Amino acid sequence: MLRKTITVTEQQDSWIKSQIKSGQYGNDSEYMRDLVRKDQEYKQKLATLRYALQEGEDSGVSPLSMNDILLKAKNKLDINV
Repeated sequence: MLRKTITVTEQQDSWIKSQIKSGQYGNDSEYMRDLVRKDQEYKQKLATLRYALQEGEDSGVSPLSMNDILLKAKNKLDINV
């Protein structure tokens, strides 16, 4: 592991301490590592979503109407219309 030094405001320090005091984290480092992991997961999900949106856009215009698309989706999910 690498050691990093960061600077936070008093308000941020109070928040970090409250998270540790709540029992969710053992120390500042655990909290910061969890923040980094969550940020990595978020960015990966966002990249996946952007890729899917681009893939959909690149696929062209659907011959189906919006109502047809919704009905198809509801049927797939077995939702009563």
